[in-house]
Formats: sequence, structure tokens, C-alpha cells
Amino acid sequence: MKLKSLPEDFEVEELSDFSLDGGQFAVYLLIKRSLGTPEAVTAISERWNIPRRAIGYGGLKDKHATTRQWITIQRGPRRDLREESFSLEYQGQASRHFGPHDISANRFYIVLRNLTEAAAQKIVGERELVSRFGVPNYYDDQRFGSLGESGEFIAKPWCQGNYERALWLAIAEPNTHDRPRDRDEKEIVRRYWGEWQSCKSLLDKSSRRSVITYLVDHPTRFRDAFALQRQDLRSIWLAAFQSDLWNRCLAETLREIVQPDRLWSVPLATSNAPFFDELADDETAMLSDCTLPLPSARLHLEEGRLLDLYERVAGEQGLALRELRVKYPRDSFFSKGERSAVVKPDQLRIDLSGRDELNVGRQRVTLQFVLPRGSYATILVKRLTHT
Repeated sequence: MKLKSLPEDFEVEELSDFSLDGGQFAVYLLIKRSLGTPEAVTAISERWNIPRRAIGYGGLKDKHATTRQWITIQRGPRRDLREESFSLEYQGQASRHFGPHDISANRFYIVLRNLTEAAAQKIVGERELVSRFGVPNYYDDQRFGSLGESGEFIAKPWCQGNYERALWLAIAEPNTHDRPRDRDEKEIVRRYWGEWQSCKSLLDKSSRRSVITYLVDHPTRFRDAFALQRQDLRSIWLAAFQSDLWNRCLAETLREIVQPDRLWSVPLATSNAPFFDELADDETAMLSDCTLPLPSARLHLEEGRLLDLYERVAGEQGLALRELRVKYPRDSFFSKGERSAVVKPDQLRIDLSGRDELNVGRQRVTLQFVLPRGSYATILVKRLTHT
């Protein structure tokens, strides 16, 4: 099976009832193709000479896709913008920024390619089970793009107060997603770590060079050097670690509730996760209303199974639950809230759409559905295409 062979094979539309009630925030529809949301925000900031902090958005939409999402710009231009890989369509004015909680759901259109006829028919046949029982609501691999070759989350040493290690992971560790320039710069930083003047002389102008320039004058002040990283990136690093811990809590919950013979394993970016095809009535009842809080020191759990679970999962990562917090900078913190253990796609259609024009002798299947904010379409794809 092939996913995202073409950008138009994976389309996402952000659904919202955000009110255009007038005000100083210009509202736009951002339509992008083969471009991540942070990269699009950077391009808008540079094109219109607007500070990044003036741009608000709700979600990080997939890079390898065609996506439509809402953004706001405080005192932004009341006009459209068209670039090669994205466009902004001005919608009106609002009294506040658009944020994550303004997203009600996301609508998806996905093409699965390079399928045998038997595999395509099997996917079509899964519709009833998925509609009835849903899928585990895991965070998927896109959430963990900041994870480098070591597999160590930047947020872990950050929580432990080891700012040098956190900074090294942030600006020096190789990552499979690195662009050529970033890869070359990281190699220089690794080679000359601690030799800040030599390191600076070999780097071109960049955010990484700015950090090294600070260390030339303050060679051991790693805490302040780490704080020079963009706030939105630091938020992503915290979210990645928190999401992995939540995934592990969900996996353990499923193993506790669902009979072992109904579970099968799928490799995610950081662990193997249990999935199910169908559930017994008692299992359905326990999971249908099951929500799990996002792990952090801000939780106040009563003594019992849930607290034991969260302490155990955090302990496996070398931390106590009370240590899941960062003391500095003050603008960064773990999210607070709950997430459903199981999610059911709404308006699910699975159609055998005939010959795959990109792969001779193969079939393609199209999926159309709506998921709540924060749920991953690729998790549904993994459930439908398991063998």
C-alpha cells in the first residue's frame, strides 16, 4: 500500500465556526501544498514583514498533503497572498486570534494506492467494524518529527534541568528530516561543541549561529542559550514528549481492558501499540466513555489505578509524574486536558475507485471521513490496512 504518492492524495480541511465579529485580527484561509504549517508561517512572516508572534493558527497540518486551515494575523493586510506552494485568502476580521480550540473537526480525503484487488476489497470490507468500534486515538508519527537519531526527547533533559543536553539535542543531533543546510550545520556544532568561537566562525547566519554567538560570551549558560530557541518550537518539543507518554498510557489501558486475543500490534514512531478489530460488549462500554488526561505535574489524580499507571509510565522514562514540568523559560509548559481513548470517524466512506493509474495492475481505494480535532487520519489508515 502506498500513501501520499501525490499531494492531492491526502487532503485535509479544517472545520470551524470561528466568528468573524470584527476587530484587529485579519482572518485568512491558508491553502498549502507540500509545505508544513510552521514553514508556511515563516514564509508569510517574511513576505509581509510581520513578526511570527502576530500570526495565530490552530493546528500543524501535514507537510506531504494539500491542506486548508484558518490563520489570523493581528493588524494583518486585508488582502490575499499567493505564493508557489501556498495562498492566503482574506476572509474578514475577528476580535481575537484563532487557536487550537477553535477547530471543531477535520475533514479528510485520502487515496490509498498500489493495492492488490484482494487487499482493496478487504479495506472496503472493514468499514462496518471501524464505524461501530472505532480506532485507538493514538498520536501518530507526525507528532514526533522532532525526535532525533538517539530517540531521546528534547523535553526529557529539559524537565530534569539538564539544559546542556536539551540544547545539544535541539541544535546538534542528526534528524532524518534535516534539510542539507541543517545537516551540515549540526555536524559543525557537534564537532566543535564547547569550542564556541571556532564553531561560530564556521556557521552562516542562522538561529543556530545566534545561539552559538551567545555561548561565545557566556560559555556555560546553557539555560539561557536554550531559551533563545523559538517559543513555538519549544512547545512542539514538549508536546512530542507528552504525546508519547499519553500513547503509552493508552496502550496499557487497552491491554488492561481488551482480551489479548483481540489485540494486535502496530509499530508507531516510538513504540509498538495495540490495536483491535472489534470489542466485546463490556469492553465497548468501558472504552466508549474513557478519556485519559494528558500527563504532567499539573495533574491531581487520586490514589488508585490511574495514578499508578501514570507514575509507572513516567517512571519508565526516568521521571516521576511530579517532574513532568519545566521551570524555565516561563512561556513554556505542558498542555492540560483530556483525550478520548477511542475515536469513531464520522461520515465514513470507503470506495473501491478502480485502477491505480500510477501503479500498473494495481487498485486504489478512496477514503472520506471527519475526525475530531487532534485525531490522526493516519491511525485510521493503519487500522484499515493491517494484515
